[in-house]
Amino acid sequence: MRKTKVKITFLVILVGISSMLAAVVTDHWAVLSPRVERLNITCEAAHFGLWRLCKKSIFIVEEDPQGKGCGPISLPGVKNCSYFKHFTSGEEAEVFEVKTQKEYNISAAAIDIFSLAFMTLGSLCLLGAFGKGRDYLLRPAGMFFAFAGLCIVISVEIMRQSVKRMIDSDETIWIEYYYSWSFACACAAFTLLFLSGISLLIISMPHMPRNPWETCMDAEPEPID
Repeated sequence: MRKTKVKITFLVILVGISSMLAAVVTDHWAVLSPRVERLNITCEAAHFGLWRLCKKSIFIVEEDPQGKGCGPISLPGVKNCSYFKHFTSGEEAEVFEVKTQKEYNISAAAIDIFSLAFMTLGSLCLLGAFGKGRDYLLRPAGMFFAFAGLCIVISVEIMRQSVKRMIDSDETIWIEYYYSWSFACACAAFTLLFLSGISLLIISMPHMPRNPWETCMDAEPEPID
């Protein structure tokens, strides 16, 4: 019974890891656009992630069904992407109109790197737990995946504050925004990994005593094989 629970949890974790990797390597966390009051003009929308910002010049011929913004972003246009210089010193790179934006992205990227490290350690422990007599590795695996989930939700909140600061700044042209599918992948990864980590911790606990005079310490652990 425990072996089946662990296998199901492992499959959920694989989905969570895939969602997290998709969020980290893609740049559709948020889509930003200026307010468009008239048609037949060219406007500039943008989408960004942890590593780069992409700007797109779009010629507007009809109103955006989602509002007064420049888009949708899927419309054809001239695209220009610039990578954030995260871990370099020197003058600020001219990639964003707001200098503090770089600081937010550095923080979010660093926390996601910690999350990836926790996921790696958790995966190693979980794979080791499938060996005979190694079910004690379930507990550290659960802790690592729970920590990975917490790192992800912190990164998500940092990116939310990043977007808010960007929209509120007087130095940018962007007024409208919405969170895109990379952001959704990060939220899904947090939910799956955190809940899976808690599940592994619960599974790793000794079973309840069968008799009133039997204590949890006396109960024999259930092997996963």
